[in-house]
Amino acid sequence: MAALADPSMRLPDGLATALERVAGLHPECDLADPGTPSATVAVLRQRHAVLDYLVLADSPVVLEEAEGGHTVITDLRVDDVLPELRAEVESHETHTPGHRDALQRLVLAQRLVRNTPDGYWVAGANLEAAQHCLTGSVELRDVRSAAVMSDGVSRLVTEYKTATWGEIFATLRAEGPRGLIEAVRKTEATDPTGRRWPRYKSGDDATVAFCQW
Repeated sequence: MAALADPSMRLPDGLATALERVAGLHPECDLADPGTPSATVAVLRQRHAVLDYLVLADSPVVLEEAEGGHTVITDLRVDDVLPELRAEVESHETHTPGHRDALQRLVLAQRLVRNTPDGYWVAGANLEAAQHCLTGSVELRDVRSAAVMSDGVSRLVTEYKTATWGEIFATLRAEGPRGLIEAVRKTEATDPTGRRWPRYKSGDDATVAFCQW
């Protein structure tokens, strides 16, 4: 937040500064280890009459356009990595030994290609990841509202297909982020073992920031 408070700071540069600061807090850790914690990033910044956005990995920024329609900015490069192992994970119901074993194999394999040109990019100790974000800007006058969310929420539309983006924004206006997250959990509760919607775990982290002008 501090790095991006300067409106002249490019979002990728601000993210790189943040990653460098966090890494600097852990001088005794082996940050080159493939298992070093990492995270997706989704940023929306208002800069005068312009909205800047940055997405790294699969936490999307969704813009509700002033004239109707929605623009979804998301980074799905991870979906193209290790498709055979991903399919194996999804072939098992969650909370089963087969699912746990397949997921462990996938996670270990992903670590070897994470933040490399042959794999995908996420925010971690490697500052280069910040230069592989999807970025852009839109005129504020063209946007009615926006939502920044983790993929644990966007899957209502993208994976479960139980809602449209229009319905997502209607819920946000009527019930706020809490209401939308409750809708996610209620949907997942109807399929706790992943039989209808194969997935890594019953429910993923669900976070939403809702912006209106």
